[in-house]
Amino acid sequence: MSRIGKAPIAIPSGVSITVSDKNLLTVKGPKGELTQQVDSDITVKEEDGQIVVTRPTEQKKHKALHGLYRALINNMVVGVTEGYKTTQELVGVGYRASNTGNTLELTLGFSHQIVFVLPKEITVTTTAEKGKNPTITLESIDKQLIGQVAAKIRGFRKPEPYKGKGIKFAGEVLRRKAGKSAKK
Repeated sequence: MSRIGKAPIAIPSGVSITVSDKNLLTVKGPKGELTQQVDSDITVKEEDGQIVVTRPTEQKKHKALHGLYRALINNMVVGVTEGYKTTQELVGVGYRASNTGNTLELTLGFSHQIVFVLPKEITVTTTAEKGKNPTITLESIDKQLIGQVAAKIRGFRKPEPYKGKGIKFAGEVLRRKAGKSAKK
């Protein structure tokens, strides 16, 4: 049995879960509401204040879906109670970030500014302190969406291996390369 799939998910107080007859799971909590369509082979039940995900057979497909949907449901429960937060740093001379509402404006050494409109489910804040790299902080209840948006922002200027310039996640360790060695 899937180790991840067989673990029950505890339902915190203030969170309500409904499963429709077409296996559409809805999780409502203090921070918002998320929905997920679950495969028709996988059954999701609420028992004793916990969510239990079960599969019908030991087929490879069912084993994979079992762990997948348990992890997705757990991410939804954590999202509506605590939320998710991602922080990115802009490393490089002249690299700047600013936001107005959900519109992010980036200056990354190109001939033009990059204007990126974020989905309404994500809130963004930018900080620029003297002596520190500018930072972009994304917050949302949807883990998948925040990961996709953070990857898209990082893709505008990935960190390069020689000087480390670019957009990187806070705490990310970059693999650095040595430059050209001088002639003797």
